Amino acid sequence: MKRIYLLLTLLISINTTFSQKKDYSRIDELVQKLGSLENQNVATIADTITRNFPGKEEKARAVFYWIANNIAIDPKETKSNDKKNTLPEDVVRLRKTTPLGFSLLVQEMCSLANIRCLSVDGYTKFSAADIGNPADEVNHSWNVVQLGQSPDQWFYIDAAKASGFMDSKMTTFTKQFTGEYFFTDRALFNLDHYADNQAWQLGAGPKSEREFYALPIISNAAYRLGLQKPQPANGHIKTNPKTNVRFNFTCNNISTAVKNIFIVIGEEKKQMKPVEVTFSDTGGNISFNYQFKIPGSYPVKIVVDGETLLQYFVDSED
Repeated sequence: MKRIYLLLTLLISINTTFSQKKDYSRIDELVQKLGSLENQNVATIADTITRNFPGKEEKARAVFYWIANNIAIDPKETKSNDKKNTLPEDVVRLRKTTPLGFSLLVQEMCSLANIRCLSVDGYTKFSAADIGNPADEVNHSWNVVQLGQSPDQWFYIDAAKASGFMDSKMTTFTKQFTGEYFFTDRALFNLDHYADNQAWQLGAGPKSEREFYALPIISNAAYRLGLQKPQPANGHIKTNPKTNVRFNFTCNNISTAVKNIFIVIGEEKKQMKPVEVTFSDTGGNISFNYQFKIPGSYPVKIVVDGETLLQYFVDSED
């Protein structure tokens, strides 16, 4: 009986350890104090930001944090999928690049710190207009990092998305760091990314590019709030003005109760006035109904406490 009790105690302890969100604030603060490290080459920067951290995970976080906070997305080159300024030394010199440039720089700096890290090419969706419309070529890149020999010791990093976001027309970049793109939740990441080589899809996810493009848009806030199991699962909602559409999702990282949820119809300058919805919140499990009474086809945002969580495309016809 004593052995069983000790085993149960150990399992609970292990489960608690892995379920808790890791705090990287000390690493982030130390790297932030180092500044932008202007006029230094890739090797020097990599050594400077990682030398004070003993473990591979800590070093990888330092690389991720520095790159996401000191490199910007170049909207023009990203939109045209231009690869001319993506080599690590060019990225550090110009301080802006495409997602491919971000991933190649992460790979290079991790490699210099003796961390196995690979660049992964694939797909993401930039706006609701992309739902149901697969891209003609890969349009995003990120990284996978290996810390051990077992499959569960591979982790995702997306420094490009962590650095901020572009508008729907991909003309303007807004700097906004999102730390949760480091070693992020696999299930959520796989709703937002689709690898061109399925060997680099960690865990369960869409089985095809078409299946991926049918999903709703996952916004940056979804990572901070710990979004899980969004419903409807299909990003293209077909309905009529008299029918309720049921929305359900779970937010695991919310420390306080959700205050408000708004439906926002339209995009940017054509957005209509946000409509607040009545919702139920049971321990982070959130649900509500909404009737899309305005006939037509339009993008829709789900905004939780002022942050866009999900985006859909709606066809509402009589």
